[in-house]
Amino acid sequence: MSSDGRQGAGLSVDNGVRTLLLLMPRVVARTKRTPVPQQLEEYNLAPRHLSLLAYLFFDGPLAVSELATRLELVPATVSLLVGELNRYGVVDRKEDEADRRRKIVSIAEPYREAVRSWLENGVNAWRVALEPLSPAERQTFIDTLRVYERELMGAQERQAVAATAD
Repeated sequence: MSSDGRQGAGLSVDNGVRTLLLLMPRVVARTKRTPVPQQLEEYNLAPRHLSLLAYLFFDGPLAVSELATRLELVPATVSLLVGELNRYGVVDRKEDEADRRRKIVSIAEPYREAVRSWLENGVNAWRVALEPLSPAERQTFIDTLRVYERELMGAQERQAVAATAD
């Protein structure tokens, strides 16, 4: 559907790029303006915290190594994030009964509702956006976002290498 609500034959790649380059900053800005629930406000949580909490909310308790894999961060970074959230009382960190070397992280019960409400706008918006798509179209959309992210990261790395070579 086009921006004026009409069904069309589709966009050219260049028109799609233009449309997305104009749309994405608005989407990111609106996402950043999602209010942090009052119960979590005092902790100065950032988007990286929300991503970690989202995995715990949707997937249940996870080991630090599993969180690191899903967040695509090194385990030491995730351990720092978990330690910070643990000090605030937002997450619980317990030894894995099967392997005492592993730590299992979960959202602390008093904060589950606050985390749910923080995620709620995004969940509802994505549900409305994805509902009309077929499962294959949803997968294509998600795959496209992943390729876009990967290419942005690659471009940033190439620029960093070029800057150090100068």
